Amino acid sequence: PGSGMTGVSLVMADVVEPDTMKNFHGSFERIDLDMCRFPYCIVWTPIPVLSWLLPFIGHMGICTSSGVIRDFAGPYFVSEDNMAFGRPTKYWKLDVNKVYASGSSAWDTAVHDASEEYKHRMHNLCCDNCHSHVAMALNLMRYDNSTSWNMVKLCVLSLVYSKHVSCAGFLKTWLPFFMLAGIVLTVSLALNLR
Repeated sequence: PGSGMTGVSLVMADVVEPDTMKNFHGSFERIDLDMCRFPYCIVWTPIPVLSWLLPFIGHMGICTSSGVIRDFAGPYFVSEDNMAFGRPTKYWKLDVNKVYASGSSAWDTAVHDASEEYKHRMHNLCCDNCHSHVAMALNLMRYDNSTSWNMVKLCVLSLVYSKHVSCAGFLKTWLPFFMLAGIVLTVSLALNLR
């Protein structure tokens, strides 16, 4: 009976240990979808109605080295870990080695400084918005040796390089657009066939 208990405790230790090690030694650079952590990433989520009509336009945020999301959510407000339009549906993992001063400290300082600046700005959907906040952070860190990041460049590159977080993220991003396009196409065909 004593050896049977030892066998059970060994099995239990083997089962418990990987989870403990994962939590204890977990790298900050790993994306964790369950905890909504996207280290060194730009994250994106659709804006209801606007993204349904133009699916390449949405709400953007930038994450710290530990994956905490910062996004310019409205006038004089930069949220932390609570994106204005819900959890990210897409992310674009950036290379921390392309930061001019190198390292997570320079990355985090740029994200912090851009966020502090945008806490004093009025939100403008067309000119000074969440994309501008992310662009400022990238410009401050001189990401990819550039200080010419802007909302148009981010919109295009995010569309090209982003990955969906899941199948549900893909559907949340594209399904409303395809449904509306299908309805418009069906109605226009029906009207033209009369």
